[in-house]
Amino acid sequence: MSVSIINKQIEEKASLQKSFLKTANMLFGKEWDELTKEELYQTLVNTIRQYVSENWIMTNKYYAEHNCKEVYYFSIEFLLGRLLNSNLINLDMKDICKDALADLGIDINELFKQEPDAGLGNGGLGRLAACFIDSMASLGLPGHGCTIRYQYGLFEQKIINNQQVEIPDNWLKNGFAWEYRKADKEVRVNFGGNAYMAEQEDGSLKLVHEGYDTVSAVPYDVPIVGYHNNVVNTLRLWNAEVPKDYASLSGTREQLQERLRQSYRIQAITSCLYPDDSSYEGKLLRLTQEYFFVSAGVQSIVRHYKRRKGALSAFANQVAIHINDTHPAMAIPELMRVLVDVEGMDWEKAWNITKNTIAYTNHTIMPEALETWPIDMFKKLLPRIYMIIEEINARFLDNIRKMYPGDEERVRRVSIIQDGMVHMARLSVVGSHSVNGVAKIHSDILKSYSMKDFNEIYPKKFNNKTNGITHRRWLIAANPELSSLIDEAISDKWRRNPSRLIDLLDFKDDKAFLDKLDKVKKGHKLYLAGHIKRRIGFDIDPNSVYDIQVKRIHSYKRQIMNILHVMYVYNWIKRDPSIKNQMLPRTFMFAGKAAPGYHIAKETIRLINTVASVVNNDKDVNDHIRVVFLPNYSVTLAEKLFPAADVSEQISLAGKEASGTSNMKFMMNGAITLGTLDGANVEICDAVGEENCIIFGLKAEEVMEYYKTGLYSAWTEYNVNPKVHDVVDQLLTGPFVGNGDFHDLHNYLFSSNDEYFVFKDFMSYCAAHSKIKAKYNDHYGWLKSSLINIAHSGQFSSDRTIAEYAKDIWNVHPINLIKE
Repeated sequence: MSVSIINKQIEEKASLQKSFLKTANMLFGKEWDELTKEELYQTLVNTIRQYVSENWIMTNKYYAEHNCKEVYYFSIEFLLGRLLNSNLINLDMKDICKDALADLGIDINELFKQEPDAGLGNGGLGRLAACFIDSMASLGLPGHGCTIRYQYGLFEQKIINNQQVEIPDNWLKNGFAWEYRKADKEVRVNFGGNAYMAEQEDGSLKLVHEGYDTVSAVPYDVPIVGYHNNVVNTLRLWNAEVPKDYASLSGTREQLQERLRQSYRIQAITSCLYPDDSSYEGKLLRLTQEYFFVSAGVQSIVRHYKRRKGALSAFANQVAIHINDTHPAMAIPELMRVLVDVEGMDWEKAWNITKNTIAYTNHTIMPEALETWPIDMFKKLLPRIYMIIEEINARFLDNIRKMYPGDEERVRRVSIIQDGMVHMARLSVVGSHSVNGVAKIHSDILKSYSMKDFNEIYPKKFNNKTNGITHRRWLIAANPELSSLIDEAISDKWRRNPSRLIDLLDFKDDKAFLDKLDKVKKGHKLYLAGHIKRRIGFDIDPNSVYDIQVKRIHSYKRQIMNILHVMYVYNWIKRDPSIKNQMLPRTFMFAGKAAPGYHIAKETIRLINTVASVVNNDKDVNDHIRVVFLPNYSVTLAEKLFPAADVSEQISLAGKEASGTSNMKFMMNGAITLGTLDGANVEICDAVGEENCIIFGLKAEEVMEYYKTGLYSAWTEYNVNPKVHDVVDQLLTGPFVGNGDFHDLHNYLFSSNDEYFVFKDFMSYCAAHSKIKAKYNDHYGWLKSSLINIAHSGQFSSDRTIAEYAKDIWNVHPINLIKE
């Protein structure tokens, strides 16, 4: 390293220290060595924000001056995780910041721990959105996010008496250090009232919308920092507030009380992520949330466009709006409302702009899970939006009747308004120019099954964009040891271009390199064991195989099959203790939240924790198998789990999971996939080869055939398979029934006719676990498979996915802000 470079680094470190100390004085009015860890964290973030803001302003200026087309990615959730570490990495400031603080006796890792996980998301949908906006910024694409600023996250999960208990996730109690309130960019969103067309004196019709309630939508902007490229995009969070002109203290007592009640209703809109929709009030609140952020976002985009770009006739050439699943589907009628009602555009011109602006990603294969809303609720809350959807549907159905004369059954199947419900997926398809699935098998099922009618109507509209994950979060940040090892082997070019990870294949037979890979994995396993000990006071064997399933608890993801298998292994050892000599020590780990109103999922959590209590306290078995449920699954916890995993459980019923992304995160960190041919598992298996993953179970076409013929019988599977019979009976009696049996789970499996084919796939699943032993005992064979998975993970980078979106759907182009 040259003297000039060293001197520059010394100057930069000194400058950073000076800025840090000055910021501490300014924020807290005391010396830095008197600050708490929380105050030190706030000081560091505010210091870094100064560097971010300079690039943020420069980026927005470039977009304006060069008339760039911009993408707006609408999602009901963005599961960001902590931002300080990732922002420092993307700014290329982590090392200098670490050294500057170390000179002051401050451990930067302790400051990372002070940051809460932002409560803006829950599962794969939100984490995908977070990866996507990271990739947009890192690829230099003009792309921004739009969502709700939730006061509380989904919930903080505690396990008490083996059961999930939900407590408020007050993640904003100390504020959100990365956000900027933009009160000057407020918009108004209207709910309720009466909307109708009134005839004028000249015979024309004019919209009348009266008696509505108004909510103020105030944006809080979060900078999204690109990787080593000076690009900073924006995630806009909308907060519901009482309009300033509504806050008058004058009026009668009854009027003041009504204003207070209205104030509470407004604040409730952005109070929590995914309100419980098991009641009418909960459903209404969720529908209110969806329209609130969509209306605020669309109005803001149109206002920004008019100020920067002028005539709305070119809107679709300059703006792309992408809706992530159907929660933001009202962007379609809302954009129509703004163009027709506010801007005075004729319907056909507005519809052409709307369709060419909006694109839709579907995440749901199962037709019964597609979002719908009762007409009565929808019409009362959003009368004008309902009128627009009625008009969209009427014109659409007129065209369908011309295309398929006499086929009223087809008309019924595709109608947006049907059987007393508003069908949001149908609206999304009709009102967009692109519909994409998120894995090849998912997209194929959409076209041939779930949305077959629409694919026949719009054969060029459907396409596939297999999901991806950002390697910056899930490899560079989460696994710096592995990242450094990869640098040593193939240089650091993969950090900018993750497809270069494929160069690791040159080392698949290099035992010296595989030993280093093994050392990295063992280090993470040891660290995770220590974390588990500190967090829940439980010891696990770091030399055991870490078998991990982490995701939302849901019946189709089949955590119940996983824990039934653990019960099966337990029974096997109890019957024949000598079998332990032929077994690998295994630690089965679970993490994930169940929706508060989803009883079967919560019972599944109770079963996992009950089995864990029995297994972990039984000296006959606990030297060979242990079971751990890690509460309150989050991005931060995931960053500890993925690098330590040996086996990645991806066991959803084939044809049910749209894609999955935890499979990619495990793969990128060298875990071996144990899964069905579902979602992106299919493409992972194709990439690495069947010898480098473990596949079991029915295929999607076999599942579809069972559904079609109705020939599957849970009772038959139960009666002909003694191993299934034994573990299912133990839901009612035996060692795992202590403070209550699992009658509801037992009853569910039979009353639903085992709807996700747990019984049918169980023996194949057990056989797949047996294969793990043979693979793992071939030490270098296992490490070779691990390396092959890492090498092929580059194709599952979200950079690849977003590059495909940009080229095939959005028609946006990257910019270059790197200072020469």
